[in-house]
Amino acid sequence: MTINPRTGRRSLYRSRHGKILGVCRGVAEYFDVSLKWTRIIALAALLFTGFWPAVAVYLMAAYLMKPEPILPLADDHEEEFYNSYAASRPMALQRLKRVYDKLDRRIQRMENHVTAKEYNWEQRLNNPPSS
Repeated sequence: MTINPRTGRRSLYRSRHGKILGVCRGVAEYFDVSLKWTRIIALAALLFTGFWPAVAVYLMAAYLMKPEPILPLADDHEEEFYNSYAASRPMALQRLKRVYDKLDRRIQRMENHVTAKEYNWEQRLNNPPSS
């Protein structure tokens, strides 16, 4: 059973651990029934209604149901891995900021050079450098 974090109530979601798109497992968890019986009912619907109507309803349900939300990590090992990654994040952000600042300074130097009053566009455009 999946509890909606915002409302605190059960919600109908496609399970992320289902066999085929997670519809049967999501319905079984929502109604708190056995997954085996939910799959048997789905298979019976497939056999007794004809192939295409049941498949169409199943695919429609898979399309309309939202996927199950990802829950926070419960395992200590996974949490330790996540925290070690999160701890290195400030260093990565500092490195990106240094690269950005360096590029920004280079662009400013080029802009200052090109927009300077001494830069003679007419001469540069009319007299290309000879090779």
